[in-house]
Amino acid sequence: MIPRIDAACLTDPDHARCGDVSAQMLEAATDVGFMTVHNTALCRADVEAVLEAYRSFFHLPRAQKAKIDMAATGSNRGWGAPGAERVDPDANPDFKQVFDMGFELPATDPLAAHGLKYYAPNRWPDGMPEFRATLEAYYAKALDVSMLLLRALARAMGQPEDSFGAAFDRPMALLRGNFYPERPDWAGAKDFGIATHTDYGCLTLLATDGTPGLEVRRRGGGWIPLSAPPGEFIVNFGEMLEMWTGGRVRATPHRVVGTTAERISVPLFFNPNYDTNVAPPGSDQVILAGDHLSRRYDETYVHLADKTGRT
Repeated sequence: MIPRIDAACLTDPDHARCGDVSAQMLEAATDVGFMTVHNTALCRADVEAVLEAYRSFFHLPRAQKAKIDMAATGSNRGWGAPGAERVDPDANPDFKQVFDMGFELPATDPLAAHGLKYYAPNRWPDGMPEFRATLEAYYAKALDVSMLLLRALARAMGQPEDSFGAAFDRPMALLRGNFYPERPDWAGAKDFGIATHTDYGCLTLLATDGTPGLEVRRRGGGWIPLSAPPGEFIVNFGEMLEMWTGGRVRATPHRVVGTTAERISVPLFFNPNYDTNVAPPGSDQVILAGDHLSRRYDETYVHLADKTGRT
């Protein structure tokens, strides 16, 4: 069973309606790898506004979107065309489109000076100021909600609630709009909206338009369909947090096969600062968060795989 958590209980766990919210968080993080969260600072109207903003962008002519194609820059900012990602090397490239924006740094910041793609300038479509304003407002609130969830997770794991805080003052936090069209007529057994994968980073805060499509792999095999209405969020944990917690947190495989309806989802991939050491505790290793993401992105983005000689 996938836990359903009232976010207000994370700040007021002693309220009579809350039950043992720490136990629910721990189950979500260390067993199933997923939960749903409601009653956050992001209301239904916030989510519906950002969904409609993405919908208006994705329905633009291809030539207009191609002006900000991320494949031309090497950074994950702007539009990603259908077939631009392949999350499973045994499957075909994913048939979804995406639009990415993320955390920006002033030019004087030491991390920005390296030109790292995780802090690259955002790229916006011409003539759509409302699109930018809506996404930026949503992004700011989603960062706060994600940090609240990480603090609650730290408490549930018996750690100080600020255990993760210092690592997220310049987060590699990526807001993505996913557009899954109707499953194409030509799609076969190796074609997916997004093929089976685990998320690469720490925590994913996912809003959807309510259309079914997401499937979560059961520990014993098989798939669990999972959906949530606008204003309720699907939360899962990624490879980086699994590594960073010495395997206590679980990154669970999931996928979107595609259906007869188009679907829009909006994940915030909440990841720490580039130079955070996310190696397992006590391992004496140094694994920078940015290096981990770079390796996984190079394996995923078709234009990056081509440059590194991967197929």
